[in-house]
Amino acid sequence: MNQVQMRVFVDDDALVRALADAMGVEADAAIAARGAFHLVLAGGSTPRALYEELARRGMGDACWHVWYGDERCLAADDPGRNSVMAEAAWLAASNIPDAQRWPIPAEYGAAEAAAVYADWLAGVGDFDLVLLGMGEDGHTASLFPGHDWGTRPESPDVLAVHDAPKPPPERVSLSAARLSRCGKLWFVIAGAGKHAALLRWRQGERLPVGAVHGKQETVAWLDAAAWRGA
Repeated sequence: MNQVQMRVFVDDDALVRALADAMGVEADAAIAARGAFHLVLAGGSTPRALYEELARRGMGDACWHVWYGDERCLAADDPGRNSVMAEAAWLAASNIPDAQRWPIPAEYGAAEAAAVYADWLAGVGDFDLVLLGMGEDGHTASLFPGHDWGTRPESPDVLAVHDAPKPPPERVSLSAARLSRCGKLWFVIAGAGKHAALLRWRQGERLPVGAVHGKQETVAWLDAAAWRGA
């Protein structure tokens, strides 16, 4: 876990406020430098709280481009999808144009959706910021232990995931190689249930969460319950 910064906060509220502050700084810097901010979203309860905070702050405008790290192969309007959650919590009320919000079309099935999303990403350079979570087994996005994480430089940008150990079994995920094509990568990890996996990661066990790195920085944003001296 070399070169991964640890930022620990007393609780979820403090974590979410700090994340929103920092994201605003990153967006402003990217827009000043290149006129656009390319952001990859994660699913999960703590990211949902972050998106609700972004909505309260009115963040996101015509310079923002939103992508997703992974998606479940469910109907387009299924509440179990990351894109449905993010739209409800933040994006629908934001000033980010519909055409710059890029949900993975996972309703097509894993293989076809992966091919379509790879095509959409073909002309996109490095992401400015990637948000990821971590599961209790050390997975991130839909990159699971025992599966291909797409770590090789020649790996496809988008993977069709079959037989995932968590339902639903069919998913689509950006590969570790594509997720690592970013300036900054932030893991958002909260809750006591994540402590054991965090400890395994810090001890150097080979886990999916350790296969992804930002070019400028990789940060684990943690609440006290996940950290507990890990």
